[in-house]
Amino acid sequence: MKEVIAVVKPFLAERVLAALDRAPVEACTVREVKGFGRQKNYLDQYGESEYSQAFLPKVEISIWVEDMWVAEVVDRLVAVARTGRMGDGKVFVLPASEVSGG
Repeated sequence: MKEVIAVVKPFLAERVLAALDRAPVEACTVREVKGFGRQKNYLDQYGESEYSQAFLPKVEISIWVEDMWVAEVVDRLVAVARTGRMGDGKVFVLPASEVSGG
């Protein structure tokens, strides 16, 4: 079992979840988060002054998948979420050593 964590732009979250609708996913959680990567921060215009927002809004989608389906799920995520611009987000694959619950 693996945990796949995708951090994507907010406007892409619904498309990512729709792409995963028929994927072999065991469980999924979605969180609104803020953060930054290589773009560090950006300047925004507010009235006549500029201000810096160090953390950009993102959506974090955590998905638990059987090992044999990880590549398919990651491929679906990347195909839908990649725009080719800086700030597209990241996909992490982590081992899920113990899973319990009903």
